[in-house]
Amino acid sequence: METPLTAASQIAMATLKERAPAAFELAGAFKAAGFHLALVGGTVRDVLLNRLGNDLDFTTNAKPEEGKKILAKFADDTWDVGLKFGTIGARRKDITFEVTTYRVDHYEQGTRKPEVQFGQKIEDDLRRRDFTVNSMAIELTTDAPEFIDPYGGVTDLLRKVLRTPTTPEISFSDDPLRMLRAARLASQLGFDIDPAAMKAMSEMRDRLEIVSAERIRDEFMKIVMSNDPRLGINILVESGLCDKFIPEISRLRLEVDEHHHHKDVYEHTLTVLEQTMVLEERLGGPNLIVRLAALLHDIGKPKTKALVEGGGVTFHHHEAVGARMVRERLKKLRFDRDVVAAVAELTFLHLRFHGYGDGAWSDSAVRRYVRDAGELLTHLHVLTRADCTTRNKRKAENLARHYDHLEERIAALMEREELMKIRPDIDGNEIMKLLDIGAGPTVGRAYEHLLELRLEHGPLGKERAKEELMNWWKSRNQN
Repeated sequence: METPLTAASQIAMATLKERAPAAFELAGAFKAAGFHLALVGGTVRDVLLNRLGNDLDFTTNAKPEEGKKILAKFADDTWDVGLKFGTIGARRKDITFEVTTYRVDHYEQGTRKPEVQFGQKIEDDLRRRDFTVNSMAIELTTDAPEFIDPYGGVTDLLRKVLRTPTTPEISFSDDPLRMLRAARLASQLGFDIDPAAMKAMSEMRDRLEIVSAERIRDEFMKIVMSNDPRLGINILVESGLCDKFIPEISRLRLEVDEHHHHKDVYEHTLTVLEQTMVLEERLGGPNLIVRLAALLHDIGKPKTKALVEGGGVTFHHHEAVGARMVRERLKKLRFDRDVVAAVAELTFLHLRFHGYGDGAWSDSAVRRYVRDAGELLTHLHVLTRADCTTRNKRKAENLARHYDHLEERIAALMEREELMKIRPDIDGNEIMKLLDIGAGPTVGRAYEHLLELRLEHGPLGKERAKEELMNWWKSRNQN
């Protein structure tokens, strides 16, 4: 009778021969030099899930310098930036290879940086890995390739469960980032987390404090950009991990959102994120900025909540408060400054459309909407449409129709005017020449005056712009 392990081995061999035959060629080179080489970790997992990409991970009993010599003859290019951790990287055609010497790491309490120790047995190397589904290997240098699964990874893969090879307490104590990785892999693979691991994540969340903001940010980004970010974010919130690096998301659960009739703002937020994902093709595909904006656009609500007579709730100016909070939080997580600025700006602008009502905006208001959004206009279109989560079908259709109308008006104005490059009809040099003044604050004020006229009335033409400038200058001097 065929066992799951036998079936997994057959599937893996067939997939490798078809999609990564170079793996067997590399194994032959290591075998000729007297060493073992095994495909390992997430690569084996992805082979079995039919998700194999162009990055292959291997483990070997060859020391790093020995592995480097073999790879130098095999690959088009090699690098050794991971040498102190036993890893040598290489590229051949469009495939990247990473070969790491067997490791048995030792972690000191209070740090997640291991004291790297090279091991003698592949089983010890597999034991130090994060989850059983990443603790499988395929030994390629034996007479017949051997599937190695000492911790039940194949069974857990079939069950779609993330479980640690050792106790979760030991695993997460050694490397607390693994707790975030559990949420990330659950989001990416659609897996459940073993109850013992989930319990440990909740109890050990304070260990996350020893992990750098950059490492936390990277795992968080992968959750947000996964196929099912709701799953990963729920895990972060339920375990309490979220409170350690972005508590504003957890706090949304406490705020009832009367406008959207959801159980709370948290549920509304996750729905907005999911609806954003449906619309983000307008941005060319998965987009970090608009997803972060969807997730964080209402984080100002807890601070601005106010009860009104009759039992209602208001969140006045939560967009302005939220924009400041977004900027502070994303900076602490070491996000790129352009990402921080963009997400904060979208948070600030996300309510702007709700003043559009039945389409009564003037052309001037439409110009200002486009000017304020700038390069984020399409992001704002996506976020604003996604922010409609009402269950009232008629209301939802109404809002969509109004936004369709706004986009049509923007397109019409775009045809007549350069909306994305709104500027006065005369520049600063011309202003100085006409007014016979040097550079300084007055030039800036004159420029702003002409810009306001441009926004209000559309293109003026140079002659009228000059006339308006001189009128402004005359009235200013009279005052």
